Amino acid sequence: MFCLIIGIAYLVYIKRKERELIEQVTPITRGEWSERRVVLYLLKEGINPKAIFHDLYIQKPNGEYTQIDIAVATKVGLIVFEVKDYSGWIFGNEHQKYWTQLLAYGKEKYRFYNPIMQNARHIQAVRQCLPQNPGIPIYSVIVFFGNSEFKDVTCNADNTFLIYPRSIRQVVSEILMQPDANFGNKYEIMNLFTEAVQNGNDPMIVSSQISSAAYYGRNTPQPTYTTPFNSLFHFGRFLH
Repeated sequence: MFCLIIGIAYLVYIKRKERELIEQVTPITRGEWSERRVVLYLLKEGINPKAIFHDLYIQKPNGEYTQIDIAVATKVGLIVFEVKDYSGWIFGNEHQKYWTQLLAYGKEKYRFYNPIMQNARHIQAVRQCLPQNPGIPIYSVIVFFGNSEFKDVTCNADNTFLIYPRSIRQVVSEILMQPDANFGNKYEIMNLFTEAVQNGNDPMIVSSQISSAAYYGRNTPQPTYTTPFNSLFHFGRFLH
């Protein structure tokens, strides 16, 4: 009984410390649980909390907003994360507009927008807002939480990583080993990301982005989510 009490107390202590870490970057109630886990992984990797931006709403030239789960500013460039939470078998490649999710051993079939393309559009929106930082390296990292398994997934896109959660720290370490980026104006980047996070506090902007996402994702069934499990997967080619 004493050991059980000690164990519970230790778990409560760990959870409280993790919450304090996450709140250095973002409110504990903002975004999805899986996104906050990515933030926690980054902090444990030693990334400065001031360089991590969560739940960003960036305005595109056409006036619409695009939502980015997490962006990180580093000395080697920017890292843009797209976080997914899926179960079942996953099929797709970087050239297909939609990927397929199979549940119940193939009895249920859903499709969802290609996350590699999705994050590429996010990166394009970022670049369009950074005229003083042309050519800055931007790395795309797509993280799949959930009880999912890649059955027929290929990705050969440059600077793109398709991974499971336990590979986050490994991939970030690999990215940070690249040569330092040639920044133009670092303040332009920080101002863009800071404003994008603040945009997430505006209900009208959030509602507008949700409507846009629903329009472009029309006729695409929503997937089924389950509780996550810890798996390892690293996919994709890295070139610099």
